Amino acid sequence: MAIALRRATPGDVEGIALLHADSWRRNYRGAYRDSYLDGDVLSDRIAVWGERLSAPSAGFATTVAVDGGGVVGLAHTIFDEDPEWGALLDNLHVAHGLKGTGVGRRLMAETAAAVLAARPRNGLYLWVLEQNRAAQGFYAARGGEHVDGRLAGPFPGGGRAYALRYVWRDPATLL
Repeated sequence: MAIALRRATPGDVEGIALLHADSWRRNYRGAYRDSYLDGDVLSDRIAVWGERLSAPSAGFATTVAVDGGGVVGLAHTIFDEDPEWGALLDNLHVAHGLKGTGVGRRLMAETAAAVLAARPRNGLYLWVLEQNRAAQGFYAARGGEHVDGRLAGPFPGGGRAYALRYVWRDPATLL
């Protein structure tokens, strides 16, 4: 079945939360506390996404990739997050079994289009954990420039880790 991209709706909360929780459990060990990741992280993510999607805002865009079985990808972008770097791609997650199939690339392009439509002069940036080498390679292959880093956290449930900032000064390069 073909994967389609669309704006997220309140009906997507559970699917987004399931994807988000699975992604954290697979990729954030060592940064987030295991007790949190092994616990009820799903309820936490349902609460967060329920709040985000219950009140649509011109200040953010949330795109989902869907197939017949539900949500398989997610991009959540906050416009005007930083006066220097522009819009923050706060969440980018793709179902584990679909990594490398182009879903992430399509979500990045959709994010860039949303930023350009909403804030044509803004750049785009994100934070990626230093331990997540695969994601760093993905962002670099899409023209992301590593510009700085910081100790991030504390994360939900506790824990801290070093994060790297990747930027796209011109989001059009992702189209």
